[in-house]
Amino acid sequence: MLELNFDKLGGLVPAVAQDAESGEVLMVAFMNRQAWKKTLESGKATYFSRSRNTLWTKGLTSGNIQLVKEIRIDCDNDTVLLKVEQLGGAACHTGHRSCFHKLVKDGRIVIKDKPVFDPKEVYKK
Repeated sequence: MLELNFDKLGGLVPAVAQDAESGEVLMVAFMNRQAWKKTLESGKATYFSRSRNTLWTKGLTSGNIQLVKEIRIDCDNDTVLLKVEQLGGAACHTGHRSCFHKLVKDGRIVIKDKPVFDPKEVYKK
């Protein structure tokens, strides 16, 4: 198995999730060795939550699972690009399709898209 370089960020590597069809960047997260291994084994994007200090397979709570279609590794083996099929229509925990839904225009932030789902309903927080 390809071994990534987990040494630079204290056991983590950045992971970019990109829509395999459109090329839209959906989100950026982190993986540790366990998340990397689980992603390879399951075919579903699995990340390491720094705030919760645990693994999380994207979409287990919301239903917005990321099926991995292709994996690319950068030249230093320390960043992962996951080309995914985004099930459920939203990658962002705010309910938006992409975490990059904020557009900077004329020095202001403009919300580009409407949420696909209501996070209060989905996450029951």
